[in-house]
Amino acid sequence: MTKKFLVTSALPYANGPLHFGHIAGVYLPADIYVRHKKLQGNNAIHISGSDEHGVAIMLNAQKAKIPYKQYVDEWHKKHKELFDRYEIKFDFFGQTSADYHAEEVLKWFDVLYKKGAIEKEDELQLQCQSCSNYLPDRYVEGECYVCKYPKARGDECPNCGTWIDPLKLINPECKFCQSHDIKPVNNYQWYLKLSKYHKEFTKWFATNTDWRKTVTTFVESLSKESLHDRAITRDLDWGIPVPLAEAKGKRLYVWFDAPIGYVSNTKKYLETIGSKDDYLKDWWNNKDVEISHFIGKDNIIFHAIIFPVMAMGTGFIKPPTHLPANQYLNLMGKQFSKSQGWYVDSEEAITEFGSDSLRYYLTTLIPESSDSSFTWTNFEARINNELANNIGNFINRSMAFFYKNWQEGLEADYFQAFFKTERAKKIEETVKAFNQELDGFNIKRGLEMIMALGNEANLYFSDAAPWAQYKVDQKAAAETIAFSAVYTAVLGVMFEPYLPKLSAKIIEYFGEDLKLQKAKIYQGDFKALAKVFSKPIKLPFKPEGLVPKIDPKRIEELKKAFQE
Repeated sequence: MTKKFLVTSALPYANGPLHFGHIAGVYLPADIYVRHKKLQGNNAIHISGSDEHGVAIMLNAQKAKIPYKQYVDEWHKKHKELFDRYEIKFDFFGQTSADYHAEEVLKWFDVLYKKGAIEKEDELQLQCQSCSNYLPDRYVEGECYVCKYPKARGDECPNCGTWIDPLKLINPECKFCQSHDIKPVNNYQWYLKLSKYHKEFTKWFATNTDWRKTVTTFVESLSKESLHDRAITRDLDWGIPVPLAEAKGKRLYVWFDAPIGYVSNTKKYLETIGSKDDYLKDWWNNKDVEISHFIGKDNIIFHAIIFPVMAMGTGFIKPPTHLPANQYLNLMGKQFSKSQGWYVDSEEAITEFGSDSLRYYLTTLIPESSDSSFTWTNFEARINNELANNIGNFINRSMAFFYKNWQEGLEADYFQAFFKTERAKKIEETVKAFNQELDGFNIKRGLEMIMALGNEANLYFSDAAPWAQYKVDQKAAAETIAFSAVYTAVLGVMFEPYLPKLSAKIIEYFGEDLKLQKAKIYQGDFKALAKVFSKPIKLPFKPEGLVPKIDPKRIEELKKAFQE
């Protein structure tokens, strides 16, 4: 029976360019995982979309002097185009400013409100005494009272991930007028009563025994004693209006409405493709569906505590099965910062270096258990020494030798001999173990296994030296090339989730037969692989270089720009 996998990627905020930290921390690993699940023959969908409400968007739209909707639409389009260039595919990429999303959000609010999970409460809120504006969330910045980071926002600290109490910010600054004359004043908002669900949440969270320790430890520190109620409304003029007569002028705030975007986008996706599936019964509230949220560590609170409580409160969906949250990818040891000029332009990079090189290097940097760092020195070394020399060089040398000396093809017997060797059994076991690693969200480990197999193939080819064999024993040389061709085919299939363009080029050497058997081979079915090579193999074209090397002079230029 085909299993169902519902995979979401954190909704990118429609407020500026995406950098490598976003790609390596969330979207690339999610894309690899979904491609992996689909190759296994599962019914997997990848859902995401733009997060389009909130204070930061309002600030920047005001600065740009354009309407909020126009502002988010422009960033939505730019983000989707960038994902396409990085070969990051979504089954649906929606918008939280869309009417279909507001309709879904109001259903959730209505149920939670009627159940007493949302209540009106008085609160103290910061107000700038110079310009008289209220300062919710990102309208105020100050020093984090936990880690002392100087640019903590009124909703969270981007350095340590703490959900900030804005009243505790040290030396707060108004983002409207840069004044420090800020005082707390009385106001009222509607709160999500997380505290009412502490017992139910604790019982559920204890079942997540296979989650990453970095996630469970953090969540336990926030939820062990109690859950703190959080305001879900703001005094703003952009967002989904609170559907209560006494809440005129207030909007539902982004952290409440954004995660519901996964659900509304799933519904819209199913409608778009004409599916008869019900988005709740068949997907979000189906015990047989695995739900995985790919996020960065700054989103753990929302996905591990708040959204699960919202799920429990409404009964609409079940909480997530997996939460593969990654740490931060930095740039040469420091956080990416567009405002401070400390960033790499993702569009310029993909134009210059292409998706294969960037996807490969960024995959090696996925911060699964600790922060990692992008450097131009390591980028050059990884691509030139590993991807180009190990994989590209092996395949090009062996297949070029094949094409040159056996243009009419090689008989099936040479290939079939491979499947009688211990080498074939070892590779089959490797492919199956590789699948298990990706099933467990060990994306980097999966790539390491492919590269180890590539190194094994490279050593086999070099040690056998078919160019020397050919002079004295053409049959021995033919067997070496046949074995190398099988290695090449397996590498081409295994690379598909990681480097889809490179994978397609490699698979093209073996035509439709390999394409038809690709999924079975990916899962470790070597009978399917043997079937591909059960007849004479003729290369359809002359092999050319698969992996362009990175120019060291260009890297030196880039390093100078960052003083690396």
